[in-house]
Amino acid sequence: MTTRRSTRPYMIRAIYEWCSDCGETPFLSVRVSDRVVVPREYVRDGEIVLNVSASAIRHLVIANDAVTFSTRFGGVSHEVFVPIDAVAGIFSRESGQGMFFEAEEPGPAAGPSAPTDAPPRPVGRPKLHRVK
Repeated sequence: MTTRRSTRPYMIRAIYEWCSDCGETPFLSVRVSDRVVVPREYVRDGEIVLNVSASAIRHLVIANDAVTFSTRFGGVSHEVFVPIDAVAGIFSRESGQGMFFEAEEPGPAAGPSAPTDAPPRPVGRPKLHRVK
């Protein structure tokens, strides 16, 4: 049996590449929880918006489970770790175009896990939301 992968990391990579190709600045909107590693003094109302352009960060990795990179906050270098399910959206600063995601339950923690029942399948047709 194959495990169904989330489309979220693929969409994040696609919008990031689109912003870069258009010469626009990609921003990542993140729902902050105890699993997200960012400087807490920059978090507002449980959210942080991060400039993830190539000129603002180093060593960006958008993997299937997390987004990681190095950046500076107030002149101090920080390593940022954002689980994929904590990404609320990715968008262009200049045009506001991008994609936002509905909240998901956090993925399983790393390491061995106990078998669980499969979640119920959604009923009806999938829905796409257009963001302008």
